[in-house]
Amino acid sequence: MTNLLVIKEQLIGFFSRFEAYIKAVIKFFLSMVALLLINSDLGYMSKIDNGALVLIVSLLCSFLPMNLTVIIMGVFILLHLYALSLECALVVGIVFVILFVIYLRFAPTDSASVILMPICYMLRIPYVVPLTLGYVGNPMSCVATACGTVIYYMLEYVKANAEQISSLGSDAESALGSFKYLIDGLLGNDEMLLMAITCAVVVIAVYMIKSLPIDYSWKIALGMGVVVNVLIILIGCSALEVDMSIGGVFISTMISAVIVLIIQFFIFNVDYSRTENVQFEDDEYYYYVKAIPKVSVEAPDVNVKRFSSYDDDDDYENMNDDFYAQ
Repeated sequence: MTNLLVIKEQLIGFFSRFEAYIKAVIKFFLSMVALLLINSDLGYMSKIDNGALVLIVSLLCSFLPMNLTVIIMGVFILLHLYALSLECALVVGIVFVILFVIYLRFAPTDSASVILMPICYMLRIPYVVPLTLGYVGNPMSCVATACGTVIYYMLEYVKANAEQISSLGSDAESALGSFKYLIDGLLGNDEMLLMAITCAVVVIAVYMIKSLPIDYSWKIALGMGVVVNVLIILIGCSALEVDMSIGGVFISTMISAVIVLIIQFFIFNVDYSRTENVQFEDDEYYYYVKAIPKVSVEAPDVNVKRFSSYDDDDDYENMNDDFYAQ
C-alpha cells in the first residue's frame, strides 16, 4: 500500500509540473481515438477516412477547447452520413444541434464525457463515465452522459440500416419517407432510452451519496451506483421489453467499478481512523467541522554519495600503488 501511495504522490507531482503538456497529449489521443473509431464505424466518405488527416486534426484538437473538439467530431460524422444519404445527414444534424444546445446549457464543462461515452460503449464499459462523473462532476453531468448515449445509439442505428437508408429515393415523396424512417427508428429505440435514463440516474445517485457526511461515503456511493445501475437495467428490460444480456451488463458494470475504484484512489483517498470533529463559535454562529486527513506519503529522496572520486586512470593507478606499498 505504501508503494502505491508513493507512486500516487510521484504521479501527482509529475502532473502538476507538466500539467499543460499532459492535458494536450490527453486531448490529442482522445481526439485521435474518436476520429479513428468514427472512420472505422462509418467510413462512407473515403476522402476523410485518411490516417494523415486524422493525425493533423488530432494535433489541432490538442490545442483547442474541448467544446470545439466536440463540434469537429460532429462535422466528421455528418460528412460520412452525407456521403451515405443527404436526408440522414440532415436528421442527424438537427439532433446534434439540439443535443449541443442542451449540453452547452446544462453541462458545458463535461465536453470530454460526450466524446468518452460513445468510446466506452464501443469498448463495452459505458458505466465508467457515469460512475466517475458522480465523483468529479455534479448532478447536471447526467446531461453529458445522456447526450453521449444518444449519439452512440444513433450512429449504431445508421450503421445497422445503412443499406436501407442509402436505397431510399431522392424525390420529394421518397425524401419525406426517408425522414420518417429515420426519425421513427431513432425515437423508437427503447434500449437507447433505457441506457440514457440509467446513466443519468447513476450520476445523480453517486453524487448524492458521496456528498453525505458519513464515513466511507465515496466507497458506499460506488457500491450503490453499481446496484442502481444493474437494478434499473433489469427493471427497464422487463418494462420496455428490451433484449439485453444481463450477464454482460453485470460483467461490464463490475469492470467499470474496478476502473472507477482505481480512479478514486488517485482523486480521493483519506484515513477515516484519524477523523477529528472540531467545534467553535463566533458572535452569530456555532460551527461543527469534521476534518478527515488525506492518506499521503512523501516520495523518498535518493541521494547518491561518493566517498572518493578519481579524475583519470593515473589517479586510480596511484591509489593502487599506495595501497600495495602499505
